[in-house]
Amino acid sequence: MTRDANEPAGRLIEVSGAVVRARCGVPVALAEVVWVGDDRLIGEVIALDGDIATMQVYEETEGLCVGAPIAASGGPLSVTLGPGLLGSVFDGVQRPLDRLALSQGDFLGRGQHLEPLATDRLWEFRPTAAAGSAVVGGDALGTVSETPALEHHVLVPPMVDGTLVDIVPRGSYSASDVLGHVQAASGDRVDVRLVQRWRVRAPRPYRHHLPATTPLLTGQRVLDTFFPLACGSAAGMPGGFGTGKTVMQHQLCRWAQADVIVFVGCGERGNELTEMLWKLPDLVDPRSGRPLAERTILIANTSNMPVPAREASIYTGVTIAEYYRDMGYHVLLLADSTSRWAEALREISGRLGEIPAEEGYPSYLSSRLAAFYERAGRVVTLGGREGSVSIISAISPAGGDLTEPVTRHTQRFTGCFWTLDKKLAEARVFPAVSVEDSYSTVSTDLERWWHDEVSPEWAARRREALKLLEHAGQLRNTARLVGEETLPDRQRLVIRVAELFEEGFLRQSAYDVKDASCSPARQMRLLSLLLEFYHRGLDALDRGVPIRELFGLPIVAALARASSAFGDDQIAELDRLGTVLVEQCGAAARSEPDAA
Repeated sequence: MTRDANEPAGRLIEVSGAVVRARCGVPVALAEVVWVGDDRLIGEVIALDGDIATMQVYEETEGLCVGAPIAASGGPLSVTLGPGLLGSVFDGVQRPLDRLALSQGDFLGRGQHLEPLATDRLWEFRPTAAAGSAVVGGDALGTVSETPALEHHVLVPPMVDGTLVDIVPRGSYSASDVLGHVQAASGDRVDVRLVQRWRVRAPRPYRHHLPATTPLLTGQRVLDTFFPLACGSAAGMPGGFGTGKTVMQHQLCRWAQADVIVFVGCGERGNELTEMLWKLPDLVDPRSGRPLAERTILIANTSNMPVPAREASIYTGVTIAEYYRDMGYHVLLLADSTSRWAEALREISGRLGEIPAEEGYPSYLSSRLAAFYERAGRVVTLGGREGSVSIISAISPAGGDLTEPVTRHTQRFTGCFWTLDKKLAEARVFPAVSVEDSYSTVSTDLERWWHDEVSPEWAARRREALKLLEHAGQLRNTARLVGEETLPDRQRLVIRVAELFEEGFLRQSAYDVKDASCSPARQMRLLSLLLEFYHRGLDALDRGVPIRELFGLPIVAALARASSAFGDDQIAELDRLGTVLVEQCGAAARSEPDAA
């Protein structure tokens, strides 16, 4: 639909916060982008009733008055996709905040817009396709070195099939330059550029899904070993204030085994995003040794920004993630947090006068969450490559109530649930992931990978450790009533070994040079050492060794410190520690000859 962007399509008749209504003199479409008022504030049509259009405005509406003009764009809310995304900072509707700050200052005025990607920047294009060849949507025509960390593949737009009529030679080109033409089967001649546009609410197409057989390694022991996430699946991470959600997201941003990171700060405090913006240029990518920002995209919508932009931000983020997936990359989307996004839905729904459902949220909350999480997946792309989008969303339930609607609906659509516990955080156990309240439904699908790539014993030892920790939780409840000293020694051993697990395995400092990330091989060695000590301890108790003497052995302190004492390149030292463990526990058992 082609429109004159300067021709008024109607006039405002009502202003209610971020929701405005206008009487239109020309037809407008549902989900069409509009510009509202003389300042041309960006908005989107969300309801139509005859010639009355209801719109949500993505900027501050203070000062808007009845009678102000609106102009229609003729298209839906879309994002610009192309080289230049990596290392950039956008808001929820893809305004380039970093470049706007240079031109407008630190305080962004209303109606200030720039093209998402700089149109004057030149990129060195290297063609890989030849004129006259048959192409389909998703085929790569050439490459651009977007950053030293990543090659950007210039793709034929989806749904465009035909013959590549011509293609430019190697050289420097801008986003507006035509690189070639495709003669489509329909007879249309399609221009191919460095950039393309895509609707944010429409998933990008692919050939077919692939099964969840490979883990997305995060470097965090409690996640990778106990509650693994499959590459191309989704996880929810609920936690109350102060449980470490943001720090966990930052750890995942740095250490997760993904090619591209898209971080969506949705309604969180501005100081948290500001801190990330300050630190990101200085963070070193452990994969390349270069700045982490070279493979990171930040979508920033802080709590003091207009509420409707939060609602759009996660769709903007996942569309960008799908674009890099189509190039054959594995992308991790981190959303912090979907609770603030749901609050935006609730506010807009209230201003529309819709009948509220649970806790005031709209009745379509669950379907919107489902549509978002279903865009995760490990797929074969249209161009025949393998790529994936994995989604990890933080959830901020009010008062830490895990039965509230956002948390409960998220459980329905995600394969992993990493619950952050306030008590663990207060005890300074980070990451504060509750072993009792977390789960992974894909762990059995990943057993083959762990068996082949790490250890055949992973599945059995994981189950044994989880069972031991669960038993310890039950025994702690009993000990609070009757006292730990009254329990049998074997039960006291379970509690003490669980404490050793907490110190030597579950606790992992983000600031420890050796332990900020942990490889699967080191995770298995640490897990095996702790379980070996548990088995040797049972044997020692049966031989009459007092539990106090058992936990007075030097090996106990060594096990508690092993995770931070030995890094991923010192696994042989962990093997030697296992030998010392056997010797000390054996010597303790032999020192009680009368106990047999």
